[in-house]
Amino acid sequence: MTQTVAQSAEEISDGAPQVQRDGAMRQSRQGPSFLMALPAVLFFGIFALIPLLGVLVLSFMSWDGLGSPEFIGLDNWVRMFERDQTMSSLWLTFVFVVICFVFQAPVALLLGVFMAGAQRYRALLSVLFFLPLLFSSVAVGITFQQLFSPNYGISSALPFDWLPSQWLGNPDIALYVVVFVVGWCFVPFHSLLYQAGVRQIPVSLYEAATIDGAGRVRQFFSITLPQLRYTAITSSTLMLVGSLTYFDLVFVLTQGGPGSATRILPLDMYISGFRNYDMGGASVLAVILVAVGLTLSLLLNKISGSSKMESDKAGM
Repeated sequence: MTQTVAQSAEEISDGAPQVQRDGAMRQSRQGPSFLMALPAVLFFGIFALIPLLGVLVLSFMSWDGLGSPEFIGLDNWVRMFERDQTMSSLWLTFVFVVICFVFQAPVALLLGVFMAGAQRYRALLSVLFFLPLLFSSVAVGITFQQLFSPNYGISSALPFDWLPSQWLGNPDIALYVVVFVVGWCFVPFHSLLYQAGVRQIPVSLYEAATIDGAGRVRQFFSITLPQLRYTAITSSTLMLVGSLTYFDLVFVLTQGGPGSATRILPLDMYISGFRNYDMGGASVLAVILVAVGLTLSLLLNKISGSSKMESDKAGM
């Protein structure tokens, strides 16, 4: 009897560390406690969710920004969707986002790969490429506005007759000029993402490819691009969703003109609220903008499969 009890006690003592290890493994799989994320959740709730709910409520109100809001139901929503300018701004925003992505994505990728090299001259050029990140958007807008001035801008300074005199005053090219300025400002940020991603690629992959006779172009398409797929997903999401919120540069450069050629949705929201004193209608546009951005972000997350991301170095 005594021997049986001793054996049972020994089995229990041997099993205790195993139970502790199993509990530790379960905790590690579950991740850190929610309490660690509580400050960030509170910050997001106070400064993002509560104002968003306020804007949603205001979209059902009639308010000029001075008096007392008056509940009018869905009148603001019906009126804004029946307004031609809303549909025009939505379409213009879509075109703006697509052109910004088509212009910024390849340029940022190529610059990021170039700047990831170990040569000293590339480090110097990297500093020059990153300078736009240090400048204020308003300062950049004013500078380019003067640069494209028909009186003393580049059209007057350069002896080329084929240069247009009205860069920002021509409705046919104004949007493309704005896209170029936006790209000049934000391509360095995305290049920095790609540069960091390229520097995480194991050098052994390139060494093995060189031994096999692969050239630089083949290495770029067979090694660099596949290894950068998650970086590309992150950059593309930030690029597309961020293009929906560009306001300051467009406002400083054109203020939505000429006519309404560059009146994208964020600028239309500002004009409706703070120039036409239609806070209810502007709130409707704000809710639409949030809904489009959220839908686009979730769609990109679903298509890219980023929720199932695994390390590119697995198995190495």
